[in-house]
Amino acid sequence: MLVGVLAGAWNTALAQLVKSVDAVGMTVSDMDRSVEFFSKVLSFEKVSDIEVAGSEYERLQGVFGARMRIVRMRLGAEIIELTEYLAPKGRPIPIDSRSNDQWFQHIAIVVSDMDKAYQQLRAHKVQHTSTGPQRIPDWNRAAAGVKAFYFKDPDGHNLEIIYFPPGKGNPKWQQTNGRLFLGIDHTAIAVSDTDRSLRFYRDILGMKLTGESENYGTEQEHLNNVFGSRVRISGLKA
Repeated sequence: MLVGVLAGAWNTALAQLVKSVDAVGMTVSDMDRSVEFFSKVLSFEKVSDIEVAGSEYERLQGVFGARMRIVRMRLGAEIIELTEYLAPKGRPIPIDSRSNDQWFQHIAIVVSDMDKAYQQLRAHKVQHTSTGPQRIPDWNRAAAGVKAFYFKDPDGHNLEIIYFPPGKGNPKWQQTNGRLFLGIDHTAIAVSDTDRSLRFYRDILGMKLTGESENYGTEQEHLNNVFGSRVRISGLKA
């Protein structure tokens, strides 16, 4: 019985501590190339650029001899944190990675106009993940009319551009102020067992489940570029 009480107390403490997501981090192989990509293609702005090393960072990262350049970039109110290991160099993302692999993760960048944003990406010759922009069908009430497109950065990290029609998503995304790229709506990760993952993110870390849906059909197949895709999506918020 004490185990249950202690677990409850621990979860409550965590729920009070986990207040927000500060940034989404990615490891890159060439920092200058990545900064240029995120700034010129997606309109991010660099806010800090530091180099770190030492035993504290080795223990934090679990990487002996770690020496890192870390750049934080902002789009709207959201931050990404790019890390280049100057030493030791790590392995690249497998070239044959797909959207249903368990290491899949993306950030969803909100745009005010999907057609213009897609043409911007095409002009910079980004690598497609999706076959092209997809519109979520009307039968999917939670996301009807939302448009999305998956693509890759120079290191093969998956990214998404997403458009919310009026009445969908956070109301702040309707306040464009003439901008094409607005901010980051969410980051998504693939999991093998949703219920087990909810026990971790919701019950242990204290995040709140905000909604669930099941997406499928030709639009989902072409968005993920995986034939037969049927995806259970659970939204969580800190």
